[in-house]
Amino acid sequence: MTESLFISDLHLSREQPATVKLFLGFLQNRAPQADALYILGDFFDTWVGDDDTSPPIPEVITSLRRLTDSGTPVFLQHGNRDFLLGDGFMAATGCTLLPDLSVVELGGIPTLLMHGDLLCTDDLDYQRARAWLRSDAFLDDFLSHSVAERIAIAANYRQQSGEATSLKAEGIMYVNQASVEKYMAEQGAQRLIHGHTHRPGIHDFQLNGTAVQRIVLSEWHEQHGALLSICGTGIKTEAVLAQD
Repeated sequence: MTESLFISDLHLSREQPATVKLFLGFLQNRAPQADALYILGDFFDTWVGDDDTSPPIPEVITSLRRLTDSGTPVFLQHGNRDFLLGDGFMAATGCTLLPDLSVVELGGIPTLLMHGDLLCTDDLDYQRARAWLRSDAFLDDFLSHSVAERIAIAANYRQQSGEATSLKAEGIMYVNQASVEKYMAEQGAQRLIHGHTHRPGIHDFQLNGTAVQRIVLSEWHEQHGALLSICGTGIKTEAVLAQD
């Protein structure tokens, strides 16, 4: 019986070496036991382009390549922090990039995979910014700068975004249930798995008279992370803990 693992919101960065170490240990010890690993966005805290080779990127690439070469496929989705992950990273790691909306069959259940930010439709400012940051006009200009300049631009944007977020009502940044139902219905999904909100949990509800489910993945921290395991029809969460 095949097992698939799901993680998201690791926010790997040079500033969080313990989280990087936790993930590398996970790749070495737990991930090879599974038949597939899915990383549903915000894998990196910032990704300014595939030509960035600053730490911890080379070590992460090497470890991912070791896992995929061993026979465990790794699938990635873009998050709001790392939507510039591209063909260069995929070629170097052996990972496969999935579209923002991706449906996979898990234990006979059509399952929609998303990062989750597209579900936060009450936050109109964010959705407008999201569309602009992915536009050709922005990307052409951004990628014309050096890596160092891009890192500085991204840091400034994160600071401004954080300040704006602190002024918003909490509810506006959470998922909109109507949007959840819309995407699931359009994609023919009976289960949705996503991250982004940092509010892990399992939500059961009815969609057009059918029992369906939304599973929210946990973010990772320096000393602990979490994964979702789906094996056949069984679902469980596991802690990923730092090793001394």
